[in-house]
Amino acid sequence: MTTDWQFDVPVSGSKHLPPDARYMEALSSQGYGFDVAIADLVDNSIDAGAKDVVIHFLRDGDRLVSLLVVDDGKGMSDEDLDIAMTVGGRRDYGDGALGMFGTGLKSASLSHASAVTLISTTKRTRAAGRRWLMERAVAGFRCDIVAPEYAQNLIDRYADRPIMWQGTVVRWDGVKDFPKHGGGGQTDRYLQRTINKLGLHLGLYLHRFLSKNDFNITIAVEDVRTGTVYLDFGVEPLDPFGYPVSGNHDYPRQFTAAVPSAGDVVLNAHIWTPKSNIDEYKAIGSVIDRQGFYFYRNNRLVQAGGWNNFRQPEQHLSLARVAVNLPQTFGDAFRLTVKKSGVETSPDFTSALEKATDADGSTFLQYLNDADACYRDSRKRSSTARKAVAPPGKGIDPTVRETLAEELPMIPHLDPISIRWQKLDNERFFEIDREDSTIVLNQRYRSAVLGGRRGGLNDAPLIKSLMYILLHQVFEKEYSGSREKDNLQLWQTILVSAARAEINGVADSD
Repeated sequence: MTTDWQFDVPVSGSKHLPPDARYMEALSSQGYGFDVAIADLVDNSIDAGAKDVVIHFLRDGDRLVSLLVVDDGKGMSDEDLDIAMTVGGRRDYGDGALGMFGTGLKSASLSHASAVTLISTTKRTRAAGRRWLMERAVAGFRCDIVAPEYAQNLIDRYADRPIMWQGTVVRWDGVKDFPKHGGGGQTDRYLQRTINKLGLHLGLYLHRFLSKNDFNITIAVEDVRTGTVYLDFGVEPLDPFGYPVSGNHDYPRQFTAAVPSAGDVVLNAHIWTPKSNIDEYKAIGSVIDRQGFYFYRNNRLVQAGGWNNFRQPEQHLSLARVAVNLPQTFGDAFRLTVKKSGVETSPDFTSALEKATDADGSTFLQYLNDADACYRDSRKRSSTARKAVAPPGKGIDPTVRETLAEELPMIPHLDPISIRWQKLDNERFFEIDREDSTIVLNQRYRSAVLGGRRGGLNDAPLIKSLMYILLHQVFEKEYSGSREKDNLQLWQTILVSAARAEINGVADSD
């Protein structure tokens, strides 16, 4: 083996290798979630000094046609528009800016739409616009110049709501998530599901901005032909630390972690109220997801939960949340993802956590023990000792499974109870497969249960939860007695009758 290793690679020159036009296609394939992409656009509005942001879904009858994000920020000139629509366009980001890489508008938009149009006006310049059409972008970085008349018309459309003297409109067309065919109530269901999820996401990640009196986000739906407004509501802040009473009267407490290259990092450690049912606790995710670090950059939440390789998440730490304001200079300790939906931390940060203390000398590790003890004590103080049950399995919505695990002790080593659809005799609503630990529901009644909605593995969470509650005891015994068999037959008869009534009700409404 030779020992002539060179620590630096020698070079003999350099050459210019500009990106291929297909780079735009790669840029749009970064896995942006819909909510994350919209939040990225709202970040730009905040950086522009906007006080009001409107997220506008436009429909033509049953068909969704466009999505717009409109703000009353300072607007952009022609030159600014060119920079904004240039991939990695150079602009000066202030210390408090939410933007970082110069790619968010393009990558977030083209991840979800075949065309993104940017139109803006300032107090000193006329309305102007640019458009990236995906098929033209990948063919040669050709960005369209929007006709000035249309640019002004679109600005005028949002006069006083929210644009006054200046503002910006981002328009998405060919949105991939939109239903292809909106009939049968499909569009309404999509909007209800999507807007609720989007509102929670924006409320959480931008809660510090929304809690101020001078910033608002509105989500609205309008029919472009009739002008009918179907929905118009303001997004409410969702503070992940907005508990009514601390779970431990000694908290919150501030710990300091000395992180090389980043300096002293303050850890604001909280212990949530046990058994809380408010959205600030429940709506953020599963028990595993919502514990851990909540990283903020310039008051914008960029990671909601997770322990960043410090430790494994577990149910006993479900009350532990730690707010961390990232320093202006990250050094090597922190790396923010391009999508601003997560933070990567170095081993130095993990090591610093193990040595972190508060002003009284108490350690961060003791905080974790306190959060664990708070959770365990709350379980002991429960007024009723609940009997252990067979765990829920596939076919039951994960959030329901999580709630059951929080509320009921599980019998160890017992196979989880799964629920699936299968064709059965018309006189049966369900069957019990003890060998496979499965509740089988009659496929013939599935459409009635779903009310026309599209089915899936975890569909019909309400009826499946009720079936689990009714039938879990059957799987916890070796055999069923005569009384239990009679109950099973009774439930069978009633459920078949109810399913048929549901089918008849649907037919009558048609």
